Amino acid sequence: MRLRLTLTRLAALFFLVTTSSLGYAQEAQCKKTVYLTFDTGNMSVAQTVADILNRQNIKATFFLANEKTNRGDFALDDSWKSYWQDRVREGHHFGSHTFDHLYFVKDGPGTEIFAKPQFGSQAGVISLYNEATYCREISRVDDRFRELTGTNLQKIWRAPGGKTSPRSIKMGSQCGYQHIGWSPAGFLGDELSSQTHPNQMLLDKATSNIQDGDITMAHLGIWSRKDPWAPAVLEQLIIKLKNRGFCFATLPKLDK
Repeated sequence: MRLRLTLTRLAALFFLVTTSSLGYAQEAQCKKTVYLTFDTGNMSVAQTVADILNRQNIKATFFLANEKTNRGDFALDDSWKSYWQDRVREGHHFGSHTFDHLYFVKDGPGTEIFAKPQFGSQAGVISLYNEATYCREISRVDDRFRELTGTNLQKIWRAPGGKTSPRSIKMGSQCGYQHIGWSPAGFLGDELSSQTHPNQMLLDKATSNIQDGDITMAHLGIWSRKDPWAPAVLEQLIIKLKNRGFCFATLPKLDK
């Protein structure tokens, strides 16, 4: 009995050592880095994305706005508290996508800008924002995320639709947030029509075109796409990029 127990323990130890060594070897062989990012969207595939990232042992960066979800609530409601807490425990990073999903429209007079929120009490209304009011739209996500998780965002943000000007980016910087967009090859196309851009086409394009240092962008759910992107593409994309020698990292990028 003791011999059998000893052999069992030795076998378990051997498994841990060999799998750990394999992990280190794979990491040592990794010569390229890609940064997976996800904007909130309608959250319809939020759990699917989380499950895939866990299976593949990948950390990503999430940009949060209080967007309406397919459940009828909003992404920063208390009903999503456990979801965000779980992602924090898993070691992902988080940035602001502006609280009301605020679209930059154009530069305004002086140092102001025109912008239009998609959600909130002023949804659809174009208004002038100065540095203080624009900064508040960015930092409100940080405040709410701390209420939900006890953790602050990284000091990063992403403008909805990627719409910016040098002035709007400077506004964010002056209140302490670095703007992060995405790479041309990193636009994963989950918001495009399924008829003109089927999932296989999007997978093939991203697999071929993503290069070292690229930042990708997809959503945790999109209203307009008939065939959801994440369940069909995300895991295969991660596997194919691993096979091309990519590691996955979170934002902001660390200075080398």
